[in-house]
Order: sequence, then C-alpha cells, then structure tokens
Amino acid sequence: MVCETKIVADEHESIPGTKKEAMIVSSSQLWSSSQPHTSNVLEENAKRDAVFIREFQLSDQDEVRRIFYEGIMERIPNTAFRGLKQQSKIQIMYGFLTIMCFFVTKSMALTCCVPFLLMAARYYFSRKVILSYLDCALHTDMSDIEQYYMKPTGSCFWVAVLDGNIVGIVAARGNEEDNTVELRRMSVDSRYRGMGIAKALGRKVLEFAMLNNYSAIVLGTTAVKLAAHKLYESLGFQHAGVSEEFTLPGMNHSILERMFFQLRYHRYRLQLREE
Repeated sequence: MVCETKIVADEHESIPGTKKEAMIVSSSQLWSSSQPHTSNVLEENAKRDAVFIREFQLSDQDEVRRIFYEGIMERIPNTAFRGLKQQSKIQIMYGFLTIMCFFVTKSMALTCCVPFLLMAARYYFSRKVILSYLDCALHTDMSDIEQYYMKPTGSCFWVAVLDGNIVGIVAARGNEEDNTVELRRMSVDSRYRGMGIAKALGRKVLEFAMLNNYSAIVLGTTAVKLAAHKLYESLGFQHAGVSEEFTLPGMNHSILERMFFQLRYHRYRLQLREE
C-alpha cells in the first residue's frame, strides 16, 4: 500500500504563487460572475504550492539516482574548498609550504603559484575519493532501492513530488539491535531548494519512526555546509559527536591524501523515547 502525505512548503516567500497570493486572487474575484474560473485558479495555485511525500516506486529509479548523483557531486568543491575553512592546522601547513617555496626558489612568480597548486591538489583528491564513494553507493543500495529499503521491515524510501516532478529523496533504515532508525540519502534537487522540502522529508522520517515505535533516529553526515547542520537541528536532532578518522570507500590514508583531503563525520541523534 502506498502511503502519501501532502504538505505545503514552509518558506512561502520563496515560492512563486504561494497560498497567500492565492488568497489575494480569490478575494479579488469573489464577486466576479466567473465563479468556475475562480475555482480553477485556486486549484491550480494549490497544486503548484503542494509538495507530496510518497513512497518510492520502481518508475522513480532514474530520477532518484539523478538527484542523489547531483547532490553527491556538489560535495567535491565543497569538501575541497569550503572544508578548508574548518581546517586551521592545514591552513597553517599550506602557508608554511608557500613561504618555504619562496625561501628555496627566491621566485615570487613560483611562490604565487603554490596556493593554486595546493587548491588543485585538494580538488583532485576530493574528486577521486568522492567519485569512488558515489560509485560504491550506486552499486549497492542505490542500485536496488526496492530490495534495500522497501522490502525489509522497518525501512522505507520516499520521494518528494512537486508539479509532477521528483524534487527530493530520503530513506529510513531500521536497526533492530538498538531499536533506532537511520535517516539516509536525503537530497533535494538544487532547483527546488529553499522551499522547505528537506524539512518535510525529515519530518516524514520522524513520523515513520514514531509509528514504528523506534526509540531514536540517528544520522551521520560529512556535509560541509552549515545549512545542512542547521536543518538537522531544526528537526530536533542533537549533535552526538564528530570523527576525523572516518573512512569512505576509495580512501587509502596516504600522506598526500591526508594533506589534501580532510573529512569530518558528524553524528546526530533524535531521541524519541527512553528504552
């Protein structure tokens, strides 16, 4: 049985034709003789504003993989460049290497090239590792969502639909050993962000966890953007720790990789009830 939930995006100001605007349209036409036309306007505005969260169907596979792929690919520049802001020791090391280049070569031109070479190396290693992780994901759970998420008891996969288009995804994977459910694979199409879709997907997992009597929801993320962490906090998650030693498929922890690819794995937990 397909479970379908209808919600309206939270940030109305970022959506063209919000319900507020629809109300203005309807009030200006209440005394119009074309009542059927008014009804059609309201219906179309409501459809445009409404985001539907429903369970995954086999026909969604290609769109789901596309959204997941594009979301992971964004991690490459974010990890390479944004991530450097959080790595003060690495910044000092890069500054030291730049200064040493000047003392060794006495060339200002070569010294000025060093920061660009360092950033290029960061991008190369970020791309190498993240592509390896992406390939692993696309050949495991994301290759057969039906088998991995829909058939097992206590797990599920949902898509967010807007204007007939799949615009977001999220999964829940149950763990019977500690009675927790893991929020996984959350991603929203970049063209539809800022509309409350991610929060709606997160709430769907929360609803699922409560209906299935899980004691807590957990998640892990390597996201660099502050917005992602604020989203989890807005849903009620508490930061449960961070690890600098997390390993993704494709990482070999070589000296060069340690110099140019740094990863922070954040753990979050939302306690629903005490066991």
